Amino acid sequence: MSTAALPASLDRLVQKFARVRDPKQGYELLLFLAKKLPEIEEGDRIEANKVKGCVSQVFINAELRDGAVYYRGDSDSQLTKGLAALLIQGLSGLKPQAITDLEPDFIKQTKLNVSLTPSRANGFYNIFKMMQGQAAQLLEQ
Repeated sequence: MSTAALPASLDRLVQKFARVRDPKQGYELLLFLAKKLPEIEEGDRIEANKVKGCVSQVFINAELRDGAVYYRGDSDSQLTKGLAALLIQGLSGLKPQAITDLEPDFIKQTKLNVSLTPSRANGFYNIFKMMQGQAAQLLEQ
């Protein structure tokens, strides 16, 4: 399956997950990404940054620097934090328009939607949609 339309940073992560044969390895990779995610400031843990529709508490903050969007995030669940980390790492540094133009199809290419519980898979999608919404708001500034 081609991911040529994906930004390089996201494509690398999608390919890494697509090569995983065992769901346990996918979870281990998510936990690894979660550990690498920098801590967010307490001021980022506000209602406006809270992802709606997630069973876990997830906070995503976006800022525009030099025309590109940079994200920070955290979750009270390590697995969900790994999902957020995947998206943060894959989308940070992109122009807002590139983020708003992305289709969520790449989520299926990671194969995570198959191994995650339905509520976690839905949460992954909700995190992505929130990040797109934040990019759209930054585009209007």
